[in-house]
Order: sequence, then C-alpha cells, then structure tokens
Amino acid sequence: MLTKTVPTLRTRATSLLRTLQNHSSACPCHACGTPAPSQSASLSAARRLAVAAPIEKEYAFEMAASNIRYGNGVTREVGMDFKNLGVNKIAVFTDQNVLNLAPMKTAIAALESEGLQYEIYSHVRVEPKDPAVKDAIAWAKNIAPDAYLAVGGGSVMDTCKIASLYEAYPDAEFLEFVNAPIGKGRPVDRKLKPLIAVPTTAGTGSETTGTAIFDLVSHKAKTGISHRALKPLLGIVDPLNTRSMPSSVKSSSGLDVLCHSLESWTAIPYSQRVPRPTNPILRPAYQGANPISDVFSFEALRLTVKYLPRTIADPDDTEAQEKMLLAATLAGVGFGNAGVHLCHGLSYPISGMNKGYKHPGYQVDYPIIPHGVSVAVTAPQVFRFTGPSNPDRHLAAAEVFGVDVSNAKPESAGEILGDAVAEFLVKLGDQPRGLADLGFTRDDIPGLVEGTLPQARVLTLAPSFQKDDEQKREDLAKILDRSMAY
Repeated sequence: MLTKTVPTLRTRATSLLRTLQNHSSACPCHACGTPAPSQSASLSAARRLAVAAPIEKEYAFEMAASNIRYGNGVTREVGMDFKNLGVNKIAVFTDQNVLNLAPMKTAIAALESEGLQYEIYSHVRVEPKDPAVKDAIAWAKNIAPDAYLAVGGGSVMDTCKIASLYEAYPDAEFLEFVNAPIGKGRPVDRKLKPLIAVPTTAGTGSETTGTAIFDLVSHKAKTGISHRALKPLLGIVDPLNTRSMPSSVKSSSGLDVLCHSLESWTAIPYSQRVPRPTNPILRPAYQGANPISDVFSFEALRLTVKYLPRTIADPDDTEAQEKMLLAATLAGVGFGNAGVHLCHGLSYPISGMNKGYKHPGYQVDYPIIPHGVSVAVTAPQVFRFTGPSNPDRHLAAAEVFGVDVSNAKPESAGEILGDAVAEFLVKLGDQPRGLADLGFTRDDIPGLVEGTLPQARVLTLAPSFQKDDEQKREDLAKILDRSMAY
C-alpha cells in the first residue's frame, strides 16, 4: 500500500504545479472576497446559532492562497503592480537588516520608476512582541496608505498584515482579532487594502497565508491572527532575494519549512474537525489535511529534505536556494489551509519563555530563539507521539528522508519518523539538540505546558490529542520531557 502512496502524491504534485503554471488567472476563491460590513447582522446570527447548534464534524474544506509570481528578478515588477492597481501611496514595511540590502533597493527603485509615493517603516522587530506590533499599527493609522508592501522575512510580512488589518478597524481593541481563547477571534468582515509581500527568507511562507504571528508579552507565548482576508494580494517570490541570507538564517528558516510540511501532512483530516461552522465566514483558515494541501505539503517536504542541507553546506549553491524558496511557498499553501499542530503549539511558549538564549548568527541586540529552531526542537518527539494516528502518512514521510520502510510495522511508524527527523537535524549541524541547549530545565515543563494549552488554533488539528485537558497536560509534559535532548 505504501509503495503506491508516494508515487501517486508526486504525480498529483506535478500535475497540479503544471496546471498552476499554465493558468495565470486568479483562483476562483479569491473572488469570494470577504463579506461587506452589511453582513455583520448575519455574522451575529451565525455566532448565536453556533452556541445552540449540535456539534457536527466538518464536511467541506476551502482552498485559499495569495497569487504567486516566481522567478529571478520579479521584484523589479512590483512598481508596475501597484500602478496597475491604481494606487499611489504605499506603506513599505521592512526591518533594519533588510533596509540596506539589494531586495529593498530593488523594490524601492521599482516604486520610484513608476512615480509612486511611499513611506518606509523599518522598525519591524525580528520575532516581534506585541508592543512592537502596536507601534507599527499606530504608524500605519497615521500614514493611511492606499496599499502595503512588505519586504523581508516572516516577521516583516506578519507585522505588515496586522498593521493593515487594524488600520481598517481603527477603533478595534488589540485583542479583537487575536486567535481565541487568548483573544476574541473576531472574523474579518471588511475588505483590506492591497498588500504585496516580497519574502527575503526561505521559511515562513507568509507571502501565501492569512496568518500573522507575534509574541504576547503578558502571556509569555506567541499567538497570532488567522483569517483569509489577511493573505497578501500577491507574493513576489524572487530567488535573488534570498542570496543575502546568512547561513544561520537559512538553517533556521528551513527548519520552519520542514515542520510546516510535516505538520500539515500529518494533521487530522479536515472531515474530523469540529465544530462544523454555521456560516462560511466562521470556517477557520486552518482546516485539517485535505487532498489539495497534501500535494503542496508533501512536495515541500521532498524539496526541503533534498535541498536544505545543500543550502547550508554551500552558500553559492543557487539551485538549492531557489528550490528552498519554492519549498517555503509550497509549504505555505499547504499549511495555510491544512494548518500545523504540536510542533508549532509547543514552540510558542518556548519562544515566549526564553531565558536569555541568543541564536548564533542573528544580528539583533536581544535574546532570540528563531521560530524555526523553536518548532524543530520538539519535532522528533512530536512525530513519535502522532505516529499511531496515521501510520501510512508517517511512514511515507520517513521514506522521503531515505528510510527503507518496506518491512516497517505500522505500530513503529512514529518511532521511525521521529528517528529520521532527529538524524536529519543532527546532520544539519549547529542546531540545539533539545530544550536543554536552549537553557530550559525540567522545572520549566509545567510553565511550557500551560503556555501551550491556549493554542487552540493549532492544537485542535493535532492527531492523537483530542482528549480532556488533564490528559493533554500529561501528553505535552511527556513530549517536552523527552525533548530535553535528542
């Protein structure tokens, strides 16, 4: 059975990618848009129905992603894109590291060549905390641009998304749209201004998704906002823009791609997610594994396992860099619709409770656990835990890492994939080999567990995890305990 699974997925991936290349028009779901303000009454009714209706499993999934333009040098076209949209005043978001690099210079030159007005916000914080995000929101409200341009990594793109959202809702409280139960999880029912995203790292896939993540200081954990309305209008995926990435950034951002693909591939099926929404606007962006996200997630995994080690070993391997950027975008489409689960849920308090660890190679003046590092550090144990939920999928993933699974027993699937992930991480080199290397001890486990439990957006998609809170605490504690070292 397994030997048929992987070739079938590869065939589907190839077929779908060819279709995308041959049809440049926007996906029909882009035309669905977000509902107009007049629909607020029906939204309220939908929420009331959600309380009274019996809990039913989901029966449908939706596919949404940004339009994507991929190719060497396509950043030069961004000025024409804004001109074609009929906008004039652009709010440009970046960070201090990217501000003086080639991707930013190319983007600004493209705006100037079309005579467009722009203002630059360059104070985006890498792995931003909510005070930094609020500062960006205040700047955007003051500028009131016609459109947005984000040039940078995931932190830049996510900060830009949030600034655009709250500029459209100037009277909203900060937690209004933040994912429940930490925030109110309000759906976005207004059309946001156009946002074009230009990634400079091969990792987050944020150029494709409606997700934006930040650290909430009061909770000592990451959280975020997820809604399809936040996805960029266009992602400019230009391989030339990743050539300035330091080796440490290539490695940590690549680990994010690895976990995006593995988690979305092993998430619960969309048809098992509860509750079924009473109104389409209430259907979450993260829906569970589905036949379309599977294609993107599996191909992203295959590319990452093959090319991430090459990008780290040889800074001049342009082919590997191009393939990793493509993998990041493919994974973004996959997890942006299927979702992620335990690696990401655990990563949020790992980052938020950082005791002072500063990852080598990051040019910042504050402690930092890069997002890719925080998700990967528990990955071997996470997939050992989730293995029983779907042995075939775990074995198919292990085979991508080069494991011979022809005689593997289904009950060993989690151990096999967990070992394969651990070996892959060790061979990459220069990575923390467990939570202890990040400065954590077993005394920190209860706090990390309590920081993970509120991450309902992702935990609801975790296989083998749909239990009562006490059992969830025990399972999380075991995963964390066994992740102290690998």
